[in-house]
Amino acid sequence: MFFVFYYHYRIFPHPEWLDTPARFGWTGVDLFFVLSGYLIAGQLFREVADTGTVKLKPFYIKRFFRIIPPYLLVLALYVLLPVFREKEMLPPLWKFLTFTQNFGLDLKTHGTFSHAWSLCVEEQFYVVFPCLLALLLFVKAGRKAFWLIPALFAGGFLCRWWIYTQRVAPLDDSPNFWVVWYQAIYYPVYNRLDGLLAGVSIAALFQFRPPVKEWVNRYANLIFIVGLALLTAAWFITEDSFSLIATVYGFPLVSAGYGLVVAAAVCPHCWLYRINSRVTTSIAALSYAIYLSHKGVIHVTQDLLGSLGLAKNSGWTMLICTITCILAAWLIRILIEIPALKMRDRVLGRTPIAYDTRQPQKKVA
Repeated sequence: MFFVFYYHYRIFPHPEWLDTPARFGWTGVDLFFVLSGYLIAGQLFREVADTGTVKLKPFYIKRFFRIIPPYLLVLALYVLLPVFREKEMLPPLWKFLTFTQNFGLDLKTHGTFSHAWSLCVEEQFYVVFPCLLALLLFVKAGRKAFWLIPALFAGGFLCRWWIYTQRVAPLDDSPNFWVVWYQAIYYPVYNRLDGLLAGVSIAALFQFRPPVKEWVNRYANLIFIVGLALLTAAWFITEDSFSLIATVYGFPLVSAGYGLVVAAAVCPHCWLYRINSRVTTSIAALSYAIYLSHKGVIHVTQDLLGSLGLAKNSGWTMLICTITCILAAWLIRILIEIPALKMRDRVLGRTPIAYDTRQPQKKVA
């Protein structure tokens, strides 16, 4: 989470030394995509293995109560409190409510709450993937469905290459080059499927090919190192993120690296699996709320500290902003997320159970 956090912090006044270590922070979104693809697909694949069906209604109820209440709260802050906005203009409200803000997003004119684009990608995945899986089960596609994953991977390469050469490259000398690159390449879901597909691939192999999971578990630490090596290569390849090479090959390379890291980390033989840190689990529990609110909270905090005479680009300001973002996320979890999860349990006919505020969706026995 803080990989993305400090990458975004650079759009505000910040210490100069932050620029280099935070440059690769944009890839934290791809890690979220890999994790989301793995967790969501894993849940659905287990259901398929156990029952042979996909129950769409419970799935969408779970997603609704997990995602929508805190999102609507933060969206209301942006709409109703102009002081919360880190930039001047919001995209149209209907784009936020329909999760289509990632299409046609112009950072130059409507950059406020722009980071919600990745949630739009996730929501579009949540809508399409379970329905597609249900359709494949209905037509009894079986093993033939596995070919969809490499086909979509290959389609991503072709799509990014075509859009870059046809729409982005002709504007190479234009001051709006970077705006069009983000609008046409970075935000649309059809260009950002690599991480989600990597997560779905891991879930499919682990669920339906047990020998693969056993092999990954056996060599988990080595696979983890290979994943880091791929990410290191991606660091250099994406140094100029607007280049054709970075655009076409950077996203899948990053996704492959994070995919190997995740595949290794969920295996018991991996050193990372055995780490039981209360700090990291607490941050994981707050990560969604931090993601939603951090830009607005940083903006408000910096303005307040600046009025008190503290330099906005100081390390102390950055530390205080980090703390206020964690506190704001904790309030959102206490006041919105946990009550929503309890309501979800009631809607699903479960007995509501106390949720641990330090654990992501973890119930207290």
